[in-house]
Amino acid sequence: MSEKAFYVSTPIYYVTAPPHIGSAYTTVAGDVLTRWHAQRGERKWYLTGTDEHGEKVMRSAQAQGMSPQEWTDKLVEESWKPAWVDVDIDYDDFIRTTEKRHTERVREFWQTLYDSGDVYKGEYEGLYCVGCEEFKLPTEIKVDEDGSKRCTIHGTELEMVSETNYFFRLSKYGDKLLELYESQPDFVAPLSARNEVIAFVKQGLQDLSITRSTFDWGIPVPWDEKHVLYVWIDALLNYVTAAGYGTDPERFEELWPADVHLVGKDILRFHAVIWPAMLMAAGVAVPKQVFAHGWLLVGGEKMSKSKLTAIAPKEITDHFGSDAFRYYFLRTIQFGSDGSFSWEHLSAVYTSELANGLGNLASRIAAMVGKYFDGVLPEPVDHGPAEQALADRLEVAARVADTAMDSLAFHDALAAINDLVGAVNGYVSEQEPWKVAKDPELKARLATILYTSAEVLRAVAVLHHPTMPKAAAKLWTLLGAEDKLGPLTDQRIQTAGTWGQLPAGAVLVKGDSLFPRLAD
Repeated sequence: MSEKAFYVSTPIYYVTAPPHIGSAYTTVAGDVLTRWHAQRGERKWYLTGTDEHGEKVMRSAQAQGMSPQEWTDKLVEESWKPAWVDVDIDYDDFIRTTEKRHTERVREFWQTLYDSGDVYKGEYEGLYCVGCEEFKLPTEIKVDEDGSKRCTIHGTELEMVSETNYFFRLSKYGDKLLELYESQPDFVAPLSARNEVIAFVKQGLQDLSITRSTFDWGIPVPWDEKHVLYVWIDALLNYVTAAGYGTDPERFEELWPADVHLVGKDILRFHAVIWPAMLMAAGVAVPKQVFAHGWLLVGGEKMSKSKLTAIAPKEITDHFGSDAFRYYFLRTIQFGSDGSFSWEHLSAVYTSELANGLGNLASRIAAMVGKYFDGVLPEPVDHGPAEQALADRLEVAARVADTAMDSLAFHDALAAINDLVGAVNGYVSEQEPWKVAKDPELKARLATILYTSAEVLRAVAVLHHPTMPKAAAKLWTLLGAEDKLGPLTDQRIQTAGTWGQLPAGAVLVKGDSLFPRLAD
């Protein structure tokens, strides 16, 4: 059997409209996390995909004058997959819930639970939000002055739904879920999300309606095809059906349990309560962690397709590039908390940290090595206190960044790398190699200053590769590191902070700017 892969998943996204930067934020986070583990030399497996059943999708298709399958096919191929190219996502699998590999396994899963007695028939009446695809609890309902009742997330008016449905005995698993949260303290993260979930379960769980009979766009219930399965209990199973559940036991053993499910905080309960209860009922291991991040806010409000406040990733990447997109959102927002986006802030971070910071530093060092040493990295023979301080700082920065990634503290990891770049810029300003170069007797000192700066940039290329793969690859080429050290993908995070890896004799090539200055 192969080694267990580090398995990360995004939510599978509703295909009611093209993706916005909120969806891209989650997907980039998962991509950076899995690339980081790959840079450690681990096997990674990254899953994303689309959720294509349910009433919301059906109504969206009807509004376009298309069948649900035609509408989802169009959106996936013309909008969703191209968007992940725009932000440079390296997923290992893209699952669609209309695929047979998923639908057949879903029917088998629920047939098993029905046969075991965990599913029964009953009546249900309640207020339903089509946007959430969820019956709402009293605490999730906003009552207007005119008495109309609205979803607290979407602001849309709720619909009273009365149906004869099948129910999953969710209430049976309350104590087992609390035992799970106690025995695996990191199962739900961050801490605020964990506390929310525990409080919710302690209030007592109600059995869950798992079928709908008022529309037919869904997976037919295997024992009663007048019903379709509730979209959520269909969609949640994508994490195991994509991993080979029910079809490929060896593959499933290599992938499951997932290491991290990344979700938005608005769908936390589905993933941290309903999903593990479903797995418990089927005798399948639960994932290792469900991590709920916050919302992206624009103008103080959560982005919404329905309110037409969504921003397409391409609007940003066409101007700033995919690397800047990936860096900005993970650098400036504490993952797990809400974060605000503005064009002005993005432009300021791009200019100060990427163009004037890392990009300018790389260009200056390459230019000076070219000017003073014909482009060949010189031997450092005058390593003194200033150089040792920088070497020590590099070791700490690499260690801090690696530790931060383990807790999904992307902003801390990127802050440590950015501070390291700032330290090198400070070192160059203090050492003033352009002045040192005027004295032929200080040639050894000049060589040491430029080597020291290039050696830190070698580590920065490795550390930034998961977040900014294109810019890191350009930096690796600029340093002439490929010929001396091999491919960037073969460099390891664990040893990135070890001093002296870039050998003298590397040929530096000053190419295009890593981050060109942009017009407003």
